[in-house]
Parts: sequence; structure tokens; C-alpha cells
Amino acid sequence: MNQFKQMFVAQLKLTFREKQAWFWGIFFPVILMSIFMVIFSGSSDNQFSAKVAIVNESPNPTSEMLLQQLTQIPVLEIETGDTVSREKADELVKDQEVHAAIVLPESADDTSISLIVNKENEQGVTTQALSGMLNNFVQQANLYAVGAVPTYELHFESITPSSNQLSYTDFLLTGMIALAIAQGGMFGMVDLVEMRRKGLIKRLRMTPANMNIFGLSDMIMRLLFSVIQIILLTIIGVSLFGANVYINFPSLLVVFLLGALSFNALGYFFSSFSKTSEAYMGVANIVSFLMMFLSGIFFPIETMPEWIQPLSNILPLTYFVEGLRESMVYSTSIFTTSLWTAIGIMVLWGGTAFIIGSWLYKRKSIVATR
Repeated sequence: MNQFKQMFVAQLKLTFREKQAWFWGIFFPVILMSIFMVIFSGSSDNQFSAKVAIVNESPNPTSEMLLQQLTQIPVLEIETGDTVSREKADELVKDQEVHAAIVLPESADDTSISLIVNKENEQGVTTQALSGMLNNFVQQANLYAVGAVPTYELHFESITPSSNQLSYTDFLLTGMIALAIAQGGMFGMVDLVEMRRKGLIKRLRMTPANMNIFGLSDMIMRLLFSVIQIILLTIIGVSLFGANVYINFPSLLVVFLLGALSFNALGYFFSSFSKTSEAYMGVANIVSFLMMFLSGIFFPIETMPEWIQPLSNILPLTYFVEGLRESMVYSTSIFTTSLWTAIGIMVLWGGTAFIIGSWLYKRKSIVATR
């Protein structure tokens, strides 16, 4: 126990001295989460609205009828509260002071309505929503013109695996917690590279120190580091951004422990073949950024292009995010099959990385003694 205490304190000092590990494990996730939550916080709860300019340079019965109906659409915010000239509308769209401009028919016989958008925003969500809305409006106007009575109507409902009302901030919070713990594991083993490069591990093996206790102290220290991450990010998400958590503690405990150990194993694997800390950080950076944007942290995987989804579905961070989301947001029971499937794939990655890393360390140790 005395040897464990001394090694644990030594590991703690090493971690405090490693500024990069603190940045990638704590400060970077906090900064990134804050940026995304400021941008998207509450976006799923607020009603969609768009600012538009309406052009009606040649008022006629058709344009007046359409204008009256457009002004009754609650999500359209009409610039200046009145119609503008075509020249003024083009200027507003170019300067991005409005999302779009709607040009009404110039005569009673004209059957076209034009939607003018800025080229830079042509593929934007607001533009696509306005286009769909205007298409629906035209269809309704056509039915009204011929005196047809609509037979069917659409009712929109949304359901969630949780009985609670969830928002994007809840979705993002769990993703950022998973990212922080994963990066803490992948970037946190850089000190092993430096210890091996300076010959400290070789010297340690020559002392009465128990290497198993050395590894145990390092693992426990990193688990405590991950506990700090999950508590800090949860407090920030809940207190500053209004995120909601509905935790199933047994599920969270299992997912957290196995996930943290799996990503520590990945970091251990990176350190086994990296000759310098720069090489280690380069590999960890590449893997981290790849998984950051492909593992469903910021947006659901289902919204990604179909050709890239198979890659997302084999990454370990995808299943760690899924497991944390199930246990912290949806309050999923520990006996759920889908939860254990995610845990199994994640542990498979961690176990494989640890076995290969251990083999590489042992191989280098044997070569060094010859």
C-alpha cells in the first residue's frame, strides 16, 4: 500500500505537469461545448422564423390576395412591415439583411412567384425551409383558385426514447463528455513516451518497484481525471446552458468505467510505437479529430452522407457517445441489449489496443536487453 501511495502521487505530479493533457482533456472540451451550445442552445425549442422582403411593384387582385395570405404566415417576418421595390429587395438579399425576397405576380394573369436568395446561403437550412414552405403555399393557392377543398392534412408529432422533454443541449452535453474522456485517455499517455525515451521505465524495472502497482496507480489516477471531466462538464452544461440529465447510475457507472479504460488502452497503444512525444501527439490528434466529427458528438450519424456512415459505425467513440447518451439522457436500464452491444464493441477496441500495445512494449524490452 505504501508503494501504491508513492506511485500514485508520482503519477499525479506527472499529470499536473503535462499541460497538453490538461488542455485536451479539460479546457478544449469546455471551450468547444460552450461554442456549440451558444450557437445551438434552445434552437430545437424555439419556433422557426425567417426574415423576408416582399416585392409587389404592380399590385393586382392576384398579388393582393397572395400578399394577404403571406402576411398571415406567423413564421415570416416581413422586412419594414410592407412591400419593397425589386431593386431594394435585391440589395437586402445581397447584404444578407433578409433571408430571402418573394416577388409576387406582376399581373392578374401571371402565374409565377419568385423566391430570391443569396448564392452563399442557397444550400442553407433556412433557404431550404423557405423553399418548401413557399411550394406548399403555392399548392394551397392553386387549390384555393380552383375552389377545391383539401381532403387530407398533416399532423406532426415527435417521440423520444425518454419520457422527458429533451433538447439539443442534452444531446450535445453527453457527446462532449464522451469526447473529453476519450481525449483524456488518448492524449494522457504521452508521459510514458517521455519516460521510455529518457530510460526511466528501464530503470524502474531494475528497482524493487512492482510494475503492476505502477500500472494500477496510473489507471486509477486517470479514472479520477475522467471523473473530474464528467462532473465539470455536467455542471457547466446544466447550470449555464440549461441542459437536462436523467441519469441511470448503474448504467452510467459501467459505461464510464469501461469507456475510460478503453480509451486509456488506445493511448497506451499509441505510446507503444511512438518514439517521441511529438509523434505521439500527432497520431492522437489525427485519430481524435477523425472520431470527433464522425462519431455523432455534434449531430446524429443518420444525418451524415450514407457512404460515410459505415465508417462512423465502427469507431469506438461512436459507441461511447451512444452509451453515455443512453445512461445520462434516456435513463436506459443496465439490462438493455443495445447498451451492452455498444459497450461490447467499445471494450473490443480497448482490449485489442491493450494487447497489441503490451506486445509491442514487451518486444522492445526484449530487444533492448540483447
